[in-house]
Amino acid sequence: MTSSVAGRCLCGKITYEVDLPFGRIVNCHCSRCRTASGAACATNGLLPPVQFRWTAGETEISRFDLPEAASFATAFCRTCGSLLPHMTRSGRSMIVPIGALDLDDGPTADVHWRSRARWFSDEPLPRED
Repeated sequence: MTSSVAGRCLCGKITYEVDLPFGRIVNCHCSRCRTASGAACATNGLLPPVQFRWTAGETEISRFDLPEAASFATAFCRTCGSLLPHMTRSGRSMIVPIGALDLDDGPTADVHWRSRARWFSDEPLPRED
């Protein structure tokens, strides 16, 4: 039996389901992912398209393909701006932002580490709840 997990945008207009497991979950530190996410890295899972399905609101998605990049794209909700899953240009994988999912598994690799933000450190910071 396949287990699945649901995801959605912040406003809830767009929903989707992912059949686990992911092929790979990574923290990408490249400058494009940092710019698109507004964070130190983008945490994304990759999986075959057959393991992904939109359940509502697919017409509310906007996609941006960076023209000068061979494969960089983002997708987001037109209403709330939440980053959303998108198909790679090759059609071989779905890229799913992991933060919107309730998962036990997390990233297994930091990719493009040499491109990380100058201020980013892998040293733990003080915890605040």
